[in-house]
Amino acid sequence: MPHGLLDARDDAERAALVEAGRVLFAQRCEFFYASQSIGQLPPVTRPEVAMCGRSNVGKSSLMNALTGQNALARVSHTPGRTRQLNFFNLGDTLNLVDMPGYGYAQAPKSVKQDWQGLMFDFLRGRPTLRRVLLLLDARIETKASDHMAMKLLNDAAVSFQIVLTKADDAKVFWLKQRQEEAAKLVSKYTAAHPLVITTSSEKGTGIEDLRAELFSLTLG
Repeated sequence: MPHGLLDARDDAERAALVEAGRVLFAQRCEFFYASQSIGQLPPVTRPEVAMCGRSNVGKSSLMNALTGQNALARVSHTPGRTRQLNFFNLGDTLNLVDMPGYGYAQAPKSVKQDWQGLMFDFLRGRPTLRRVLLLLDARIETKASDHMAMKLLNDAAVSFQIVLTKADDAKVFWLKQRQEEAAKLVSKYTAAHPLVITTSSEKGTGIEDLRAELFSLTLG
């Protein structure tokens, strides 16, 4: 079995990955732990995939779309409200880690520094963390805080993958530009996964590909 869609040698292998991803995410997904400091992390048990991005990038909506559970991750109307790592158990096979949003303008400098410190410690010291999904809004340009997050991930030597969100709400010409920009960005960082996935939680675009990619991370 290939380890990711990029490694699929033919349509049959790709289809098998997509189906395995569907089956994985059809399992029950439940919140089981929250941590506000590096000393409060849950025990290491199973592979983990973390999701991070600017506040209001659509992280909660994407988690809900992946799992088919509309209320799994509550969509906050106050960007930057979440200040903790939230852990979800997907079928006793994979942990999904919802990381605090970054880039919220109203947060004091001390909070932003705390975010950087907590995130770096978590990323660098979690042995079961297989990948971080870095969500970028397809409708707007890449922000300075996004570049900061990429550098942080790269410095922590953590594999990360760019996922474009809200593609249904982006003009066709702009979406193409964003996809091209994302491809250039991943070529700049040694820790970046080469496959950029474009998604829409509203339309379901890219969801099966992302499920397949995350399934591949459970294979060892």
